[in-house]
Amino acid sequence: MRLIEGRNITIGYEDDPVLSGLSFTVDDCDYLCIVGENGSGKSTFIKTVLSLIPPLSGKILFENGLKRNEIGYLPQQAGIQRDFPSSVMEVVLSGCLNRHRKLFGYSKDEKERAMHELARLGMAGKRQSSFQELSGGQQQRVLLARALMATDKLLLLDEPAAGLDAAATAELYEIIDSLHGSGTAIMMVTHDIHPALNAADTILHLSHGSYFFGRKEEYFRSEMGRIFLKEAGHDHQ
Repeated sequence: MRLIEGRNITIGYEDDPVLSGLSFTVDDCDYLCIVGENGSGKSTFIKTVLSLIPPLSGKILFENGLKRNEIGYLPQQAGIQRDFPSSVMEVVLSGCLNRHRKLFGYSKDEKERAMHELARLGMAGKRQSSFQELSGGQQQRVLLARALMATDKLLLLDEPAAGLDAAATAELYEIIDSLHGSGTAIMMVTHDIHPALNAADTILHLSHGSYFFGRKEEYFRSEMGRIFLKEAGHDHQ
């Protein structure tokens, strides 16, 4: 079941197109890894998918009931304020603000949903803790729970393991794999080769005006894929 389809889109800003002729799809339960060099357009692509900026040409279609505000988004750590004095529960509940219709407070259903997401990420016991006092790995779990408040269909994760130590990174990837296994589609921007090698179904590689989109196995046989693997220190046969 298709969730998103990009048809021959050009991404960029007015007189500054970054990439033209891009077509891609995201299906239900898909795991798409987005890779590419710095400056290749990954951030612009994310903003376009999130409808923060429109494509300069072409169309992005949201299908099978997926709404624009039903993409759970976990931004890069550098773009997140991590020292605000909110409780863990308040941070998670803020994930439903973009669909919130009430002027004051959260509904019982929203609070129960927040507890459910915290529980499945192993953070229910920290619900009353101050967010700023958590470790980096714990903060990422809470922010992932926040993203899940917006959706059970599709998560867009931008370098989710950046800045985490090896143990926290491994735990986070296990959680993401578990969410994928339970039926949530994943779009993940990453510099880390391991999710692309191990978990991904499809790869989108952006490369300064050109791109590859296709199944992981096809990517590893492509010129872009071979170069990416070589630079990452992997030989994939």
